[in-house]
Amino acid sequence: MNTYRDYNQEIKDTSNHRYAYNFDIDIMHKYMIQSFEPYFIKGNLLELGSFKGAFTKRLLSYFDDITCVEASNEAIEVFKSEIGQKVKLIKSCFENVILPTKYDNIVLTHVLEHIDNPVELLKKINHEWLSENGRFFLVCPNANAPSRQIAVKMGLLSHNTVVTPAEAEHGHKITYTLDTLERDTKVAGLKVLLRS
Repeated sequence: MNTYRDYNQEIKDTSNHRYAYNFDIDIMHKYMIQSFEPYFIKGNLLELGSFKGAFTKRLLSYFDDITCVEASNEAIEVFKSEIGQKVKLIKSCFENVILPTKYDNIVLTHVLEHIDNPVELLKKINHEWLSENGRFFLVCPNANAPSRQIAVKMGLLSHNTVVTPAEAEHGHKITYTLDTLERDTKVAGLKVLLRS
């Protein structure tokens, strides 16, 4: 898709929707690391969509060689002030980035739902960026989360996988279920070792 996207605008709260970043940072990030840690392998790490670096900070205690790719220059400015020069930071969208090497660990958390062509990105990760024995860690919001199911029952959402206007303003293109997420990863040639 060739439509212009303002990545700085997509990270901002809107007049009728505030994203709960503190919940992600204080609760979700801790549990994501706990679930990833047993599967990390020795080597380098690529974080795709590092935002302002909150999750990156948690990764610093596991990896010495981290490269982050982020499209929002506003997020990058916060990232630099928080993390400094501890990681290699590349400002680019994924479709255009040229990476210097392959990576043993690749992390993509709460990003795939923002991608215009998610299967193409997953193929690029699998065929160009992931090392031969590398591990890919993928997290997306779950369409079947209890909160969404309750919202459907209350009539606030038409169905679990709907992309709400507020989500669309934040750049969401899809709301995944476990089966649709696994479908896209398999189409991209990735082997699913664990899902939860």
